[in-house]
Amino acid sequence: MTAEQTDVLVVGAGQAGVAMSEHLTAEGIDHIVLERHRIAERWRSERWDSLVANGPAWHDRFPGMEFPGADPEDFVAKDQVADYFAAYAEAFRAPIRCGVNVKKVTPVEGRPGFVVETSEGRISARSVVAATGPFQTPVIPRLVPGTTGLAQMHSSAYRAPEKLTEGAVLVVGAGSSGVQIADELLAAGRAVYLSVGPHDRPPRRYRGRDFVWWLGVLNKWDAEAAPGAEHTTIAVSGAHGGETIDFRRLAHRGLTLLGRTEACEDGRLRLAPDLQTNIRNGDAYLLRLLAEADAFVARNGLDLPEDPAARQLLPDPACMTDPILSLDLAAAGITTIIWATGFSADYSWLPPGARDAEGRPVHHRGVSAEPGIYFLGLPWQTRRGSSFIWGVWYDARYVADHIAKQHAYLSYSAPPVARATVA
Repeated sequence: MTAEQTDVLVVGAGQAGVAMSEHLTAEGIDHIVLERHRIAERWRSERWDSLVANGPAWHDRFPGMEFPGADPEDFVAKDQVADYFAAYAEAFRAPIRCGVNVKKVTPVEGRPGFVVETSEGRISARSVVAATGPFQTPVIPRLVPGTTGLAQMHSSAYRAPEKLTEGAVLVVGAGSSGVQIADELLAAGRAVYLSVGPHDRPPRRYRGRDFVWWLGVLNKWDAEAAPGAEHTTIAVSGAHGGETIDFRRLAHRGLTLLGRTEACEDGRLRLAPDLQTNIRNGDAYLLRLLAEADAFVARNGLDLPEDPAARQLLPDPACMTDPILSLDLAAAGITTIIWATGFSADYSWLPPGARDAEGRPVHHRGVSAEPGIYFLGLPWQTRRGSSFIWGVWYDARYVADHIAKQHAYLSYSAPPVARATVA
């Protein structure tokens, strides 16, 4: 059977795949986008019911379209975000095919291009863009053995408090997902334990501006990737109209803070003695950011009201001053553990040259070490904002431009060289 042909095959139709398709369309490059589920499926079915975007609507979007019916300062609900990407793709008639799974990408021997095995047959492409993003496979550390009466789930499987078994809940991980889930469970009347690791803790708003604005004008979103740079956990939330995460406030409301979860033996959790350090380092990040913001206001003569309350810290709760280092899960009444511990990515379907020995992408600014393979949507792909909605759009423009240039080189046909004649 003859394989279908296209210039570029994009794998994934989340925010990265839609952005990639827009820029390839603008370049006039023939392409197909394959999505194994629906457009932006993870926003619909792999997030909890009450989730909203972590950034306001004016910021967490693509440049070409605003969120329909949303105030610029709104934090839109997850289904609205998914609908936004579906509508965005429809606006420029993105060639997206849903329900198609990509199995393997194999380089063609002797010429540029790849053969892509899919659930719907083979496709031949000159270039392949892996736009599957960083949130593919939920990571659950193998720390707590499975025991009767104790449910364990990843944060991507959590939906709502009433869908959990009665009893106390341990949430491991205090990034955006972990802290929002813990807050929701606490408000629902659950006893909640939250294991807090290292994190950045920005203010939600300061001097009348959202933290995304401050990170923009202070050039922190555009901080370029450095060798070995990792995605930093940010404790931030758009819930309740957007609020600054305050671990002390959560504790004073009844939540029990814990240090990092290290191990579990005989039903007893061993916790690192780092709770105070992690929270105080988060405080230090917040105070440094406020100081930089004040300097920016003064330097640029901006008329933004002072906000002294932003620097006020509540008293340390008892769980900070006398931290728990060993926790008997049964005695604490814990019946559910929610692991907000992030995701791993699976690129085993790509050629070996695109991956290192651990299976991680080998690339520079999304351009793979394997010619013709590209990545999009990775944390720190080019800058700190690369894996965020708006950041991936700009990275997609760079990748599309690189593809266009490479295709132009490969399409070049040199004039025949005149042969010298012997007299």
